[in-house]
Amino acid sequence: MTMDHHHHDCAEHGCTSHEPSSIYIISSSSAVENASQLHLAQKNLSALGWQVQIDEDACAVSQRFAGTDQQRLDAIHRAVHQTSPIVLSSRGGYGLSRLLPAINWQAIAESGKRFVGHSDFTAFNLALLAQTGAISYAGPCAAFDFGVVEPDDLTLDLFHEAMTDQLEVLSFESENSDAVDARGILWGGNLAMLCSLLGTPYFPQIEGGILFIEDIGEHPYRIERYLAQLWQAGILQKQQAIVLGQFTGYSLAEHDRGYDLQAVISWLRATVRVPVVLNLPYGHVPLKATLPVGKKIGIATEDDMAYLVIEEHH
Repeated sequence: MTMDHHHHDCAEHGCTSHEPSSIYIISSSSAVENASQLHLAQKNLSALGWQVQIDEDACAVSQRFAGTDQQRLDAIHRAVHQTSPIVLSSRGGYGLSRLLPAINWQAIAESGKRFVGHSDFTAFNLALLAQTGAISYAGPCAAFDFGVVEPDDLTLDLFHEAMTDQLEVLSFESENSDAVDARGILWGGNLAMLCSLLGTPYFPQIEGGILFIEDIGEHPYRIERYLAQLWQAGILQKQQAIVLGQFTGYSLAEHDRGYDLQAVISWLRATVRVPVVLNLPYGHVPLKATLPVGKKIGIATEDDMAYLVIEEHH
């Protein structure tokens, strides 16, 4: 996947330092498989100049979870009060759904901290947006993305740029995308998590937004079923664009007879009639952008390329 990311030169804009600062790692969903992953993430991020602190319960285990519900809740609230401006989720899996009513969303919004994660963390991103309007980030997780021997360089770069407000335009190859030139609130994340929040106080009421989605281990018919739910709930037709990230980890069966993800996309276009943009570098894949959920951004497609205008400098 070819991708460009433009960032501005500080001298030109007379802006403040874009040096890395500090990151606090918490576990709010499934248990971390091995503590060494978090130490490796700490090492990899430290090598780039970040100071990294790991929450005391980041490696806790209770059944499939990273500690009891109370331990995970306490970790989120500790993250609000500690000094690092960036809070990074260790991993996804499952576990945030049952915590949503007990989280102090107002305190998170008022802290001004940047919370980052993906997969199960979509529940956090969307609940924070629905409850407070505050921006958080869909992006890498400490164990999955940074706790590996060789993290993806571009994923590291994009994370750094997003966290220091240097990511102006995210451009990526996007063949067969529909024509679009619009502005709206960027929102979305993992498709199954998005649908799990429908009808709850944690589902953002966004009209004229730019909805991005991805998933793993979901057969195309399930992806279509989720999309049908969002369409029939009146959500999809209110958006400026539907941006498809990476859908991975499924296998087709003989009885699909040619029904695949492309068939789903064709159905989506015919049914919803909202511009569809393809191939966003985001999902359960090594290369992922760090995206501001809840921020008003621009989107455009031209000549098999798509552009997300994240920071506008007038």
